[in-house]
Amino acid sequence: MTFRVGIKLAGQNWEETVNKHGDVIEKRTHIILKREAERGIQYHSFIGGLYQALREYVLRKGKRLASTSALLTYKGFTGKIDDQILNVCAGLELYRHAILVHDDLVDRDETRRRGPTLHAAYAQSHDARLGEGLAVFAGNILYTLALKTLMNSGFERDKLLQAIALMNEAFQDVNESQMLDLLFEYKNPGIREWYTMASKRASSLFKASLGMGAILANAPSKDTRLLVEAAEHMGYCFDVQDDIIDTFASEEQYGRKPGGDLAKRKKPLHLIYTYRMAGQRRVEALKRALLKPTLNLEGLAAVREVISGCGALEKAKKRSKKHAETAKKLLSETSLTVEVKGFFNSFIDYLMESLDWYR
Repeated sequence: MTFRVGIKLAGQNWEETVNKHGDVIEKRTHIILKREAERGIQYHSFIGGLYQALREYVLRKGKRLASTSALLTYKGFTGKIDDQILNVCAGLELYRHAILVHDDLVDRDETRRRGPTLHAAYAQSHDARLGEGLAVFAGNILYTLALKTLMNSGFERDKLLQAIALMNEAFQDVNESQMLDLLFEYKNPGIREWYTMASKRASSLFKASLGMGAILANAPSKDTRLLVEAAEHMGYCFDVQDDIIDTFASEEQYGRKPGGDLAKRKKPLHLIYTYRMAGQRRVEALKRALLKPTLNLEGLAAVREVISGCGALEKAKKRSKKHAETAKKLLSETSLTVEVKGFFNSFIDYLMESLDWYR
C-alpha cells in the first residue's frame, strides 16, 4: 500500500496544511527514533545503526496524510493541538512505516521517496538475505514502537485502549488486504473482489486515523461513525487515483518509473475494467504485453492506449469521483469545525481534480 500523492496542482490548501502540521509531527517522531537509536547503540553498534537507518527512512520528506488527518480530526472536536495528540500522530507515522517496510520487501521495491528502501540499503552494504531479514524484523519493531508511543501518549486509559484497538484492527485488515493484492498478481479478480481487497487497503489507514482522532477527542459516537464511513470512501478514491498515477503519470511527475505495478502483474481497478470493456483481441494483446519480463516505455504507451481507448480509465475515474462525493457528504453531516471540514474537502477535491489529468 503505497501513498503516491505527489502531483502538484494549483490552489492546494490541504497541502499547505499537511506540510505545516507534518513538520511538527516529524519533529516529535524524530525525538522518539533518536532516543531508540541511543538506546540501541548501548546494546550493539549494529542495532544502533539500524535505528538510525529507520529514522532516515521514516523521516524522508513526504506527505503525512494519515497522522495529519488524525491531528485535524482531534482539533476539529477539541479546538486544540496538544502534546498528547502529537504523540499519537508520531505513533501513527511509525505504524504506517511498519507497513511500508514490509510492503517494500514484498514488492521488491528498490526506492521510496527518492531514497533506497530499507532492505535495498542493507543489501547494498551486505547482501540480499541480510537486507530482507532485517526488513522483516525492522517492520515488527516499528509496529512495537507505534504501540509504545500510543500507550505513553498521556491520554485517559479507556479512550486510549479504544484507539489502540482500532489501530490493531487496521493492522490486521491491511495485512489481509496485502495478501489479496499479492494473490491478484496470479489471477484476474472481478470488480467485487477488487473492492473486497480495497476495503482494507488505504481505507484501513484512513479509518484508523480519523477514527482515532475522533475517539481521543471524545467526539459523539454518531460523528465517529460518520467519519469512519467517510474514511472508507476516501480510501477507495485514494486507491483508484494512486493506481492511475502509477500507470499514467510521467517519471518527472511521479519521481519513479511509471508502470511499476503493472510490471508486477498487479490488478488496479482500471485494468480490471479494461479486461471487461476492451475487445477480446486487444485484451489478449494486453495480457501478452503484461506477461513480458519488462515493461518498457513503448509497451507502457500501448497499454495506456488500450486502457483509455476502451473507456476503462474513464469508468475507474467515475467510480473514484463517486466515492469522493460520498465522503464529502458524510463529512458535512459531522460536527467538525468548518476549518477541518475545509481541509478534508480540499484534499478530496484534489483527488477528483487530479483524475482529470489522465486521459
